[in-house]
Amino acid sequence: MRLTVRFLVLAVLAIPAHRGSAALGEPSAVIFNPTTGSFPLVADGAAAPLLVDARDWAGVARVARDFQADVERVTGKKPTLKNKAASVRAVVIIGTVGKSEFVDALARAGKIDLSSIEGRWESWLTQVVENPFPGVELGLVIAGSDKRGTIYGVYNLSEQIGVSPWYWWADVPAMRRSQIFVKPGRVVHGPPAVKYRGIFLNDEAPALTNWVRAKFGDAKESVDPRVPAGVANYGRDFYARIFEVLLRLRGNYLWPAMWGNAFNEDDPTNAALADDYGIVMGTSHQEPMLRAQQEWDRGPGRVHGRWDYSKPSHQSALPQFWREGIRRNRNFESIITLGLRAENDSGQAVGKDLTEQIVSVQRKILAEEMNPDLTKIPQVWCLYKEVQHYYDAGMRVPDDVTTLWADDNWGNLRRLPNAGERQRSGGAGVYYHFDYHGGPRSYQWINTSPIPKVWDQMSLAKRYGADRIWIVNVGHFNKSGEFPLEFFLRLAWDTTRWTHENLDDYTREWATREFGENHSAEIAQLITSYTRFNGRRKPELLDADTYSLLNYREYETVVADYAMLAARAQTVFDQLPAARRDAFYGLVQFPIKACAQLHALYFAAARNALHVAQRRASANDLAAETRSLFRLQTDLMDHFNRSFVEGKWEHTMDQAYIGYTSWNPPQRNNLDAVKLKEIELPASAAMGVAVEGALKETTRKLAFHKFGQGERFVEVFNRGKGVFNFTVSADSPWIVASESRGTVEKDRRFQVQIDWSKAPAGDSRGEIKISGAGTEVTLEITAHNPAVPAGESIEGFVEGDGYVSIEAEHYLRKTDAGLNRWIKIQNYGHTISGMRTDGPSDVEATPQKDSPCLEYEMYLFSSGEVEVESIVGPTLSFIAGRPLRFAVSFDNDAPREITVVPAVFDGNYSNPAWSTSVKNNCHRIKSRHSIARPGLHTLKIWMIDPAVVLQKIVVNTGGVLPSYLGPPESAFLKQRSAGVTTSELRFFGDSLAGSVDHGRSLPGH
Repeated sequence: MRLTVRFLVLAVLAIPAHRGSAALGEPSAVIFNPTTGSFPLVADGAAAPLLVDARDWAGVARVARDFQADVERVTGKKPTLKNKAASVRAVVIIGTVGKSEFVDALARAGKIDLSSIEGRWESWLTQVVENPFPGVELGLVIAGSDKRGTIYGVYNLSEQIGVSPWYWWADVPAMRRSQIFVKPGRVVHGPPAVKYRGIFLNDEAPALTNWVRAKFGDAKESVDPRVPAGVANYGRDFYARIFEVLLRLRGNYLWPAMWGNAFNEDDPTNAALADDYGIVMGTSHQEPMLRAQQEWDRGPGRVHGRWDYSKPSHQSALPQFWREGIRRNRNFESIITLGLRAENDSGQAVGKDLTEQIVSVQRKILAEEMNPDLTKIPQVWCLYKEVQHYYDAGMRVPDDVTTLWADDNWGNLRRLPNAGERQRSGGAGVYYHFDYHGGPRSYQWINTSPIPKVWDQMSLAKRYGADRIWIVNVGHFNKSGEFPLEFFLRLAWDTTRWTHENLDDYTREWATREFGENHSAEIAQLITSYTRFNGRRKPELLDADTYSLLNYREYETVVADYAMLAARAQTVFDQLPAARRDAFYGLVQFPIKACAQLHALYFAAARNALHVAQRRASANDLAAETRSLFRLQTDLMDHFNRSFVEGKWEHTMDQAYIGYTSWNPPQRNNLDAVKLKEIELPASAAMGVAVEGALKETTRKLAFHKFGQGERFVEVFNRGKGVFNFTVSADSPWIVASESRGTVEKDRRFQVQIDWSKAPAGDSRGEIKISGAGTEVTLEITAHNPAVPAGESIEGFVEGDGYVSIEAEHYLRKTDAGLNRWIKIQNYGHTISGMRTDGPSDVEATPQKDSPCLEYEMYLFSSGEVEVESIVGPTLSFIAGRPLRFAVSFDNDAPREITVVPAVFDGNYSNPAWSTSVKNNCHRIKSRHSIARPGLHTLKIWMIDPAVVLQKIVVNTGGVLPSYLGPPESAFLKQRSAGVTTSELRFFGDSLAGSVDHGRSLPGH
């Protein structure tokens, strides 16, 4: 464990300083000292006034007021807001093409050129103009092509001057400045890569709903529309905050909270407010025609019961219900959800034929109530769960309707458009999840969405033409979820800016914007590490059996890595300015500390079970430790709810996540599912001995391989209440024990290793004797010291302990084939990275013809049949009619096709294969191969289908032991050819969790 800590610290210290721009991912036009021609936004103790045409959009006037507040947050100086031009030295001109006479007049005068934005979607230009109007020396023009273009332009400048989009939601203070200038010149932004970019507030209770009720009270009771007592007030005060942050993140689309609320009825001003802000409203996949589930439940549902269109009475009631919703909201900007799923997302499925009939009725209503030309009405049909099966069975979707393809609720896309579907006028989109309430286990507590996986899946969506709508389920808008949400929306805005090659840059720039330059590199590593740790196994899925307690020191290494993150986060917290500590705690430190403690809790429970089985005196202490960690965990939640930021976020940690016994969350956190046990202890001491990897004390053998695990531990433990002394002695000089004697109260661990310079060649046996408390135990020690031919040139991994384990990025050679290639996604998956097959849409590569290849050299002491286990990402077979495949071969053998996911695969919790893959966040695929002789061999991995993400390869020659992450990476041997006697043997770290890249000079870097 000491090696893990040391290398981690060295890796952190080696990170170079990085200076990011104030606007995330974009060159900044803002400076804080004047230059020739720069615009003085704030200078000489005064702020330039803002000029907005009174006839411009309401949302533009509102964003100008936000900008006033933002400038004041940064400088303490508040600009005035004017509707008429006046003689001033400098003025900020904010306006929309065709809605602002100021902007249009500048264009007519030839002082600005609007051709680059005019008529385009959500675009804007920023330009410094000399003498824009009589009596004005300088103007800073922010001109939008449309309402949101102007709004985004203003918020972009807010971000550049030092106001985070998360200033309110995550308590990020503004960067204080005394003066602000804008560089001379002209910058154009937009249009976005994805037209509609939004979020879905879902699974709101208990956390968000309790917070809303505590902050905004209950909605006003009403008879028409019917709003019963006790409904949390998801009204204009709440949604104004949501709309603002969504626009600051360049989102534009919202599915509102719906399980206990009705957006349009709980506060009848909500819809108009959204339209004023510039938010496009929609409804969830199960709520068609702008009607909330609760509107039916509170109204017609009281008479008709659950909706069921097969009933004659519902065939009149439901269309009237839908017509009223369309009529109510038709003057506001919306996307109309079509179709009909079972009420409340449960119950009897509607069926393909009836669904088609329903959509025909709905589109007739739209033609009558909104526009006879249906192509002018934005409509979406979400192919979620069973609805995709209808589509696959031939369900017709009108060409002008956007098909919204859904993931499997766990961030893996089920299907993307084929070549023909990519030609549809309505286009396609993606419904994605950062939160899910359902099987195989709900995950609703905290951020578990690493951005490398988000990039992997959403980059495929863009490549395959699903770019009309991207909407992500953000659950209860959970704390720490700010980071992946912003990445999702930033990627939707510009899908080319963030790639597999610069995701670390994104994280570092995000950290710089929120916390300043001094600690950004370290904070970025903290965020990357904890999100990867949570991504490989969601906290709700953790238990005492998740990681191996016996093999590869897996559980203790995982826990130690998380504990180290928590320690590093505390160090950063202590060094940050006091004003930034709340933001750091909420965004970074709290999720790390909470998850570190949670892992420690389950680790203590796992050891309790083992120590009870071995009748150790420490078993009872571990039961007490588990309970203590549970109390610390609940105290931590209580601190966040009650004390953090003076209680601003009360109830946001109400979501239970400990105590699952099924897919459904427990009502409260509890230890009922953790079966702690205690034992009666005799008064006198009694010695027990356990060796690493053994469940039973009767296992008294330690086996070593020259190229395997370097050391093994032995634990001397007490079965009673007394104290005893023990001694350790070895019968051979090549057996080295870290201790020769000691005193045991509960447990004492010492290490055993082999001095290979003294060990005989080949196989050797020896003994260690341990004496104490009147007992003597003899351990058998075996050492396998194989010889590698001195005259053979070797550069590759070496078999040890019955396997060769390789991280995918550590290939010796990578051969691309035209546009078909392997790309590295840093920080993807369980350990350090993933290698993804990549190529044009729908490509199908043929090994040894047009298939890119990864080659891994290895020296095997074994021959005969071996098993190759490939650990790959949980990607599904998203190309219609195609499985997800790659190929494996050794040396010059013919490549063997490996199917990761078959062409027809049900991504549903009723499918055990799918449930296993999403719980483990990977596919583990095994193939058998024949090795003719010991010696140097080349393992080749070939592309067939795009988007297979290879994380790790384990060649099992008979010694692989059960574990979650797989065995640690094998030794790498670099030995020169005959005539040179020196060789280099490297071991690449002992951290199974992959928290450290040791800066190793390996092939594939």
